[in-house]
Amino acid sequence: MPRWIVALALIGPTAGLRADAPPVVKGFPADTPAETLNDPKAAAKLADGVEAAYAGSKTPEAAKMLLAILRGSRMGPGDGWFGPCETKYTWEWLAKRCAVDPKKGAIARDKFPGTDATFARLDRNKDGRIAASDLDWSDDNPYVQQAYIVNRLFRRMDVRGDGKLTKDELAKFFDKAGRGKEFLSSDDLRDALLAGTGGGFTPGDAPTTAVLVRGLCNGEVGSPTEGPAVGDPAPDFELKTVEGGEKVRLSKIVGPKPVVLVTGNFTCGPFRSFFPDVDALAQRYKDEATFLMVYVREAHPTDGWVMESNSKVGVKAAQPKDFGEREKVAGQFCERLKPTMPVLVDDISDVAGRAYSGMPARLYVIGRDGRVMYKGGRGPFGFRAGEMEQALLMNLMNNP
Repeated sequence: MPRWIVALALIGPTAGLRADAPPVVKGFPADTPAETLNDPKAAAKLADGVEAAYAGSKTPEAAKMLLAILRGSRMGPGDGWFGPCETKYTWEWLAKRCAVDPKKGAIARDKFPGTDATFARLDRNKDGRIAASDLDWSDDNPYVQQAYIVNRLFRRMDVRGDGKLTKDELAKFFDKAGRGKEFLSSDDLRDALLAGTGGGFTPGDAPTTAVLVRGLCNGEVGSPTEGPAVGDPAPDFELKTVEGGEKVRLSKIVGPKPVVLVTGNFTCGPFRSFFPDVDALAQRYKDEATFLMVYVREAHPTDGWVMESNSKVGVKAAQPKDFGEREKVAGQFCERLKPTMPVLVDDISDVAGRAYSGMPARLYVIGRDGRVMYKGGRGPFGFRAGEMEQALLMNLMNNP
């Protein structure tokens, strides 16, 4: 048995490490039990060993993720290993396109060569001009930070877990928060939304270090591969749709329009909350772009990193062991989320998921020439529909 399988299988008696998984990192000891991984000082020593193994060479994303986990990261925003997006369409690109000095000015409407609708979507803060801050989706941007807080609170009110907050759900939340009153005070709202929270996780969701390492090695919270960079040819694949089993080959649909590629899964709560935004974009730009989802490995299966927030909304699924099982869980996703874009089911060996480093979720824009124009950061925190939309719009401007 290869040394790396021995090493990672020793994470715990129920680790469930995939027998076909490729090596994740080098420099990871072969005899690391869960007790050691869950000891902060011992885990930090392991991280030093991994870092030393990559001295003088590029550290791959999977190794960066493992290093962060071993040094105490609990997968929160801004921890540094979810990584920013890669895009051809930066603020500098847009400013040059509009003949504006990127270091000094903003873009007024009369300087913008696109449509009113495109200008409005790029003007994120709606102040009548496009500035560098409108295209800034970094973790320390105030808009991004506040947007993620809003999403977390949204998920607490979305009792069906389908990414859509109904009038009935809002009414029930109001009644519960108000305790029979006809109004909500600031304290009422705070207590209802923040009760039981702490440390970045809702109750029952926080993982141990061993659970995170296992999830990384199994390709559930990350991927052992890097995926294509901006400018690279988009890896081809042929997969079946979740309904009817019709085969779709990516290379056959690239060309007439740019392609937006979405990867995700049912048990990733943030992905379920973000997906309706992407699906709405698929409807908005259906004449200009082709949207396609690939259903990948489960992020929080019942035999992996279990999320209590999933259980509360009736989302439960073990990690599929064959294509038929994955197809069934993908069917549950479709039944709950009702996507309008086609949903393809990845092969059980994760052909597309690995090729695009698509676990647990990611967004791509592929240009008409078949090359990657935009590569989103790894979900959940790098999965940003608004950022992808801006890249798509600039791609359309550049290639009308």
